[in-house]
Amino acid sequence: MALSATLPIQDSAASLFQASSTDVDEHCAALGRWRLSYDQISAGAFRGSFTQLSLPRVEVFREITSQQVRQYGQLGTDSFGIGLPWDGDGELSCNGTSAGGAHVLASIDAEIDMCTPKAFELRGVVASTALIAELAARLDIELPRSVWHQLRVIEMAEAPVARLRADLAAIHETITSAPGQFDDPAARQALEDTLLLDIMDMLPTARPSDPGRSATARRRTVDRARELMHGSGDRALSLLEVCKAVGASPRKLGYCFREVVGTSPMHYWRAMRLNRVRRDLKRGTDASVYDVAVQHGFWHFSQFSLDYKRHFSELPSETLRRARLA
Repeated sequence: MALSATLPIQDSAASLFQASSTDVDEHCAALGRWRLSYDQISAGAFRGSFTQLSLPRVEVFREITSQQVRQYGQLGTDSFGIGLPWDGDGELSCNGTSAGGAHVLASIDAEIDMCTPKAFELRGVVASTALIAELAARLDIELPRSVWHQLRVIEMAEAPVARLRADLAAIHETITSAPGQFDDPAARQALEDTLLLDIMDMLPTARPSDPGRSATARRRTVDRARELMHGSGDRALSLLEVCKAVGASPRKLGYCFREVVGTSPMHYWRAMRLNRVRRDLKRGTDASVYDVAVQHGFWHFSQFSLDYKRHFSELPSETLRRARLA
């Protein structure tokens, strides 16, 4: 079946966008209309790349990040997304549910909150919600309500997922070897039809991955703790204050964080504050590095400097100096 016979085609040229970065904020900014924020969780030099092929009706993307990253925000209004974790050993955490390479991420007009492992790659397809809804209605396919408004880990039948995986691999191989092939209107239409058919074949088999009651409780504990850690008060809360506020011992909170986020609450809490310091310094603030560090709860300045350099592979003074010269 040709989906172009089902929905009208508005042909336009394909566009290819490719970007690479050694800074997590610059990488995030390259994502375009996706209203996301990234925080670098693991320590070390960051390397990221993002490739997006924009066709008239769908966008195909590939994202690679070298460090563990928390991604949060919104995919975009009127956006339907399917993402496949790609060839990675680690598991990502998505809204408290762990996902390995065999799982699919799906969302419709969704809020996103996930933590990716180190050396992570995600490939997928984004289309308008209106297109997917109209196509599903014409083909008498009921869209899974579980993927509305929150990115979910979804289990689907293996065969259509394997077809989409093979099609995405072929697309990115073509981007590398013969990108001019996408200039042909007939080729673009055939490619879009193939991807949309893959999606329509997957959706009737979609079922949310159930983390279980205990996992749901751990996720609620972590969500509350992170809300407090990210609070915008006059000062950063200590980890002890966070434990008291959520009613969990340090050991219990540590277990919850390792299950939901993949790291300890201490490491996560320190990484969040380091990211905040870095963003303030990158704005070329008139304040000293010491004052910015204290503002975000670092009282031991020499230890802060060591932690900052370990996390971002440069001294905080180097970040500030570069921002002031820009």
